[in-house]
Amino acid sequence: MLCRCVLASLFTRTERIYLSMYIFFMSLGCDKNLVDSEEMLGALVSHGFEVTDDESQADVIVVNTCCFIHDAKEESIQAILEMADYKTNGNLKALIVTGCLAQRYKEEITKEIPEVDAVLGTNSQAALLDAVDEALKGKVSHVFTPLEGIPQMPGKRMITTGGFYEYLKIAEGCNKHCTYCIIPKIRGNYRSVPMETLIEQAKQLAEQGVRELILVAQETTIYGTDLYGKKSLHLLLKELCKIPGIVWIRVLYCYPEEIYPELIETIRDEKKICHYLDLPIQHASDKILKRMGRRTSKQQLIDMVSTLRREIPDIVLRTTLITGFPGETQEDHEELMEFVDQMEFDRLGVFTYSPEEDTPAATMEDQIPEEVKQDRQAELMELQQEISLERGESCVGKDYLVMIEGKVADENAYVGRTYADAPGIDGYMFINTGELLMSGDFVKAHVTGSLEYDLIGEIADEYTE
Repeated sequence: MLCRCVLASLFTRTERIYLSMYIFFMSLGCDKNLVDSEEMLGALVSHGFEVTDDESQADVIVVNTCCFIHDAKEESIQAILEMADYKTNGNLKALIVTGCLAQRYKEEITKEIPEVDAVLGTNSQAALLDAVDEALKGKVSHVFTPLEGIPQMPGKRMITTGGFYEYLKIAEGCNKHCTYCIIPKIRGNYRSVPMETLIEQAKQLAEQGVRELILVAQETTIYGTDLYGKKSLHLLLKELCKIPGIVWIRVLYCYPEEIYPELIETIRDEKKICHYLDLPIQHASDKILKRMGRRTSKQQLIDMVSTLRREIPDIVLRTTLITGFPGETQEDHEELMEFVDQMEFDRLGVFTYSPEEDTPAATMEDQIPEEVKQDRQAELMELQQEISLERGESCVGKDYLVMIEGKVADENAYVGRTYADAPGIDGYMFINTGELLMSGDFVKAHVTGSLEYDLIGEIADEYTE
């Protein structure tokens, strides 16, 4: 998921004040990166920066980069180069590069793009203000804080998602070391954010009008093991459920092998928690799962999906798969196809394998040609499309609570989401009504039709047989 956040606000403080200084902020990559961006924006705004949506007018530009896969690296590099042009074609005085690409390729960025004034690693957000200071004085700085602990940022986090849902990053880093993934090297080992910090942040978000909290981390299921000696996600969820104003709480990135009974019970019993889970499975062939460094077998995956559906009958399950991993045969692909057909996941995304330097998988034998990867991806998505159509048709005639996200231009229709749909990755419900609704409203809607990934409905009170 790619995101670009540009908002405007102005605050002053007695310490460092940058009155009449404009900043343009570009955030690339995942929702976890977006949280980092919002915290950095909050720090900058609290010190007097005014945020602009016009990069040509910016005095300072910050690019928070991603490098998870090849396409993400290319987009990050292109973004930096485009912003660098404003050194000569705009008002730009300082260009700051942060995030995953900065952590991984600091020397290359400095050497190849001399317009960059500061490079900050993935755990160095707290040094941003100092880096800006140095850059405005004409000094180049590189800050790479050890990948330990959680950075503490001054100021109030700035909401950039529209104001009614927000991501709550509950941990940093990862301990899994899957053979295709570079994240542990550029983000460090797993570090949980203290529960009291998360509760306070969630309360602040609720006070700003946020109604849906979406919990994210590289892996959410082992939250608390490093701080409290045991899995504590269920305890965190119970505390978050007590916060007034929050209507929905959604959990993403639950590794299936780490899901535990108390977590299932909490999701089932707490009314604010959406019956929705994102399970990064990646494959179903035991041979490929082992080569990936995953810690589940095909049977364990089947058992966990069965358990979740038995304990929470209306649960919506989303997963992601990687196709074309080194050594994946046609038989492995067909096994994965059969697995998807059998499991009938409600939501599914498929990525072609991207070899990343400095990962074990990149040097494995039997690399798969790109065209084969794409063909297999297309086959999986075609199968999922059929499943999604059937799932959508089964919703017709049912009522759902829907959060309104906006109005369709020039039509008496609104766009919303049910508990079954995470923002940015899943579908929508289009509600036909003459009533005046506001973004952030919750309404009861009756499903009257379905599309490949979306639903059509009307306000339930309007519906008559």
